[in-house]
Amino acid sequence: MKNIKKTLRKTALACLMGSFFLISIDSIAQHRGGGGGARRGGGTISRPATQSRPAVSRTSGSSGINRPTTANRPGSNGSGTQISRPSTGSNSKIANNNRNSNNVNRNNTGNRNTNISGNTVNRNNINVDRSRDITINNNHNTVVRRNTVIYTRPPYRYGGYRYNTFHPYYFHPYHPYYWGPVWHPWGFFVATLAVTAIVVSVESTQYHYDQGVWYAPSNGGYTAVPAPVGGTVNNIPSGAETVNTGTVNNYYYGGTYYEKDGSSYKVVPPTAGTIVENLPEGGKEVTIGDVKYVKFGETYYQPIQVDGKSKYEVVLVEEDK
Repeated sequence: MKNIKKTLRKTALACLMGSFFLISIDSIAQHRGGGGGARRGGGTISRPATQSRPAVSRTSGSSGINRPTTANRPGSNGSGTQISRPSTGSNSKIANNNRNSNNVNRNNTGNRNTNISGNTVNRNNINVDRSRDITINNNHNTVVRRNTVIYTRPPYRYGGYRYNTFHPYYFHPYHPYYWGPVWHPWGFFVATLAVTAIVVSVESTQYHYDQGVWYAPSNGGYTAVPAPVGGTVNNIPSGAETVNTGTVNNYYYGGTYYEKDGSSYKVVPPTAGTIVENLPEGGKEVTIGDVKYVKFGETYYQPIQVDGKSKYEVVLVEEDK
């Protein structure tokens, strides 16, 4: 009997220690596994332990980047069933919409820039009065008569040409001069002429002359033009100034040079070395090397200073051989 009792005690003690050992192992497993046993159970709700960013994938049939829209959500039965949403169509539409809106914006911007550029060009064309560029009968006042006086200063050489003047270059800005209300600059258009206008024929071409201004018929009216060389009139405006060419006196008014011819006045080309104080509209400032001239047709005027006053001298331009 004693042996049986000892055997039963040993067996009970072994069972008790085995149960305690199993309970301890299970407890340690749960502690280290973070509830892994709960995930293995069929009746409990499982949550994903970590969140990872879905990888961006490109599909061969899509023009943009498709973001995966399938979401791994646990099912109601706790089995972690994957619920998927079809996303290819929706993402493609969004991408296409974005691309279309960008294209529309770019096109609008381009059109807007084109319009601005076009307006700028138009404004410049309107502001520039091309009729005053003296393209009408431009050949009439371009020939420069050579002066018989010998130049004592060396010419300015540039680009294969010699620019001869009696006075040194002294820059001052070109400001067109206005000779009064009865004078009109070259390119000015009038519908009718005053009764004092006369007809002057020069080389089979008829001009109209009135108070120092020469006109040519154009567009149902008359346009002020450079005076034709050789044109002769009986009177010139009282405001004409006398300019010395070095050989004879000329009379200068409104950009035109006259020479006394008996009882009349004949239009002549400017003489090299002639000095005038004022120039009319229609000239262009041109830079040649280090010198800025005012050019009418092919006639160059060099800015100079005489007795402290800003004036212009007619330049003799020659080919530098």
